[in-house]
Amino acid sequence: MRDIALFCIIFGLLPFVLKNPFAGVMLFTWVSLMNPHRLTYGAAYNFPFAAVIVVFTLAGLVISNQKKRFPVNALTVTLLLFMVWMSVTTLFALEPERAAGEWDRVSKTMMLFAVVLLTVNTKKEIQLFAWIIGLSIGFFGFKGGVFTVLTGGSSHVYGPEGSYISDNNALALAMITALPIIWYLWMTCKRGSLRYAMLGLLILTTLAVVGSYSRGAILGGAVMVLFLLFKSKNKMATIVSLALIIPIALVVMPEQWFDRMHSIDQYSTDQSALGRLNAWGFALKVAGSKIMGGGYECFTPRQFVVYAPDPYNFHAAHSIYFQVLGEHGYIGIALFLLFIFLAWRTGTRILKTCNNRPELDWASNLAAMCQVSMVGFLAGGAFLTLAYYDLFYDIVAVLVVLEKYLQHAEQNVTDSPPVTLANPAQET
Repeated sequence: MRDIALFCIIFGLLPFVLKNPFAGVMLFTWVSLMNPHRLTYGAAYNFPFAAVIVVFTLAGLVISNQKKRFPVNALTVTLLLFMVWMSVTTLFALEPERAAGEWDRVSKTMMLFAVVLLTVNTKKEIQLFAWIIGLSIGFFGFKGGVFTVLTGGSSHVYGPEGSYISDNNALALAMITALPIIWYLWMTCKRGSLRYAMLGLLILTTLAVVGSYSRGAILGGAVMVLFLLFKSKNKMATIVSLALIIPIALVVMPEQWFDRMHSIDQYSTDQSALGRLNAWGFALKVAGSKIMGGGYECFTPRQFVVYAPDPYNFHAAHSIYFQVLGEHGYIGIALFLLFIFLAWRTGTRILKTCNNRPELDWASNLAAMCQVSMVGFLAGGAFLTLAYYDLFYDIVAVLVVLEKYLQHAEQNVTDSPPVTLANPAQET
């Protein structure tokens, strides 16, 4: 039944994608973040829904009359250069077949990033895009939070099998990154019932993060909470909310969870931590010996024998930064870090533009929460292998389209003809 329902939903919406490519953006974002096909058990499980949606969305861009404005700026140019460089490194990858498969997946992500920038133009579209991001990951927050309560926190929370967030650590980082967006949705809800529902989702998602047992995500979450306090306009309300939500999450967890968290400071004897250090040493060695790095998916046992300090202690990159460094070399990591810096500057410019303008509070609050999301992802990502995860680029896309919207709104105000007051002497 799940398979049939999913096929009906997606294929039933494809005609609307041809008419309005923004519908394709929403549909692809939902599929890429929530992975509904990985929650099925039949033909839908491996069906290439994302590829089909991309094709229909691109076709819709060609034939639709929707307004299209692509922002050309330092950030978008940097991302284009980063994508070109990653394509070049794929041609010389140490693991060609694995690299080709990952290049195909990342290319779809970057292509839809560009489509988002092209098609999302209005306030309503920006807010709908934020809702689809928050609810797509919030689904797992709801599911994982309920699971954590029912099991007393005795079992780990995992994502759907076969997805990019199947691992407990990956899912936890995704939820950490989405939490500020869910927070924004909660704070901006006007209807009482919906507001309470979003508060419940916020609490359950926090519970799910804690129930993941992911130490990296917990560290990222701690950094993110501190930054949330800094960015929040109503600091007292934020403090009270956090003071209620965080203890609820901790009360549920058993003693074994606290033992797991206490092991963070035992990195010198923790085999997982030692394995990460070995993987980072591998990345440094590959980047130092190959200007283009090892290409996508070069962190394999076969390559560890050649490049790793401890050739038989294989681990994934366990860091977005060392992942990019090992796979795309020093040029790749430079472009990646520049992209992050420019994304952050975009958020800062939005906040300055909206300062002391109450009518733009919605844009200011959303930009601030996107920056908080970035902090959570970048802090937690220092220990996890998710450099090309769709969610981070969706968050950045929100910032870019927000700035595009504000620039267009300012241009309309500037270009408006002056109001001519009537001459009282000519009135009859």
